[in-house]
Amino acid sequence: MKRTRLLFVLILLIFAAQTFAQSKLDVWIGTSGSKLSQGIYHCTLDSKTGKLSTPTVAAEIRGPGFLAMHPDRSTLYSVGNLGGKNVIAAWRIDGKDGKAKLTPLNSVETGDGGSAHVCVDKTGKTVVSAQYGGGSVSVYSLNADGSLKERTQLIEHEGGSKVKRQQQSPHPHWVGVSPDNRFVFVPDLGLDKVMIYALDAANSRLTPHGHGQMHPGAGPRHMKFGVDGKRAYVLGEIDVTVTVFDYDSKSGTMTPIQTIAAVPQAELDKEKAKSSSEIRVHPSGRFVYSANRGHDTITAFAVDSNSGKLTVIEREFVRGATPRNFNLDPSGKWLLAAGQASHTVASFSVDQETGELTYNQNVVFAPAPICVLFQPE
Repeated sequence: MKRTRLLFVLILLIFAAQTFAQSKLDVWIGTSGSKLSQGIYHCTLDSKTGKLSTPTVAAEIRGPGFLAMHPDRSTLYSVGNLGGKNVIAAWRIDGKDGKAKLTPLNSVETGDGGSAHVCVDKTGKTVVSAQYGGGSVSVYSLNADGSLKERTQLIEHEGGSKVKRQQQSPHPHWVGVSPDNRFVFVPDLGLDKVMIYALDAANSRLTPHGHGQMHPGAGPRHMKFGVDGKRAYVLGEIDVTVTVFDYDSKSGTMTPIQTIAAVPQAELDKEKAKSSSEIRVHPSGRFVYSANRGHDTITAFAVDSNSGKLTVIEREFVRGATPRNFNLDPSGKWLLAAGQASHTVASFSVDQETGELTYNQNVVFAPAPICVLFQPE
């Protein structure tokens, strides 16, 4: 009897430990080159309560602003500067939860200044980065272990648009692949275009494939596809808008169907500095969110299920300053907003029926956070 009771207790303890572990989601935080920051930070999100643990340093590197995850879920890539050189760095993820850390694999120079964004193709064979200052896109091949092999291309953009201070030259700001992995998209703030490239992932090569045209002065920054892959949502950094595109996956072409203001112009006019920063699509596909710097809010949009067009639901204060980035957890129940100027990450619950955000009374210190990346389970 005693032996049976002891076994029962042991089973309960194991079950409780597994349940506790499953409720903790690993969160990786990329930071700016601020003197306060030591590199890439790590914390966990309790998926039941939405509470964050205290972020700790996972890897030391200067300015690891944006991060990307390999499909193997055990390799992380970051932009940044190592030894005075602008690089894309590869890291192996060791451990989970509070014990997770990053071990350096290697790095490759970008070839054209510091990178603003980085992505990995869906086969895990190619990495692409966007150099805002250099006006270029770099392509890298990968080894079987996820480490960087070599830079295979450096593509220079050309041209400009109407806003003198920000659009006198090209400024690629984001890179990402189509749902079917056939194309790479690069919103270029300086050109008012989303540049499209055909992707040869096996050989880590890009071929020009046209562009999606934004309205003059929009300043395209970041972009996300809708859940069904039929729409693309592009953030206009300069005029704080979102433009909805119909996307033809067969031809790899984009057609704009709507532009909507994220913040009313009268409210923007009160701010000394204002710009959009990040855009995300809810896992359900029913909602889209964009972040507004200066106004320091996140705008929630409802998605029309037929047309894909947006209507504003609400604007929620981020409980911080300069929301450079935010992200939704894989379940879509929680949103984490990174305040670059306030050095904070705040937690919000997401109403699954209305899309509205509610502050979760939880905010943690993170030095100059500008990227929030969830570790896939």
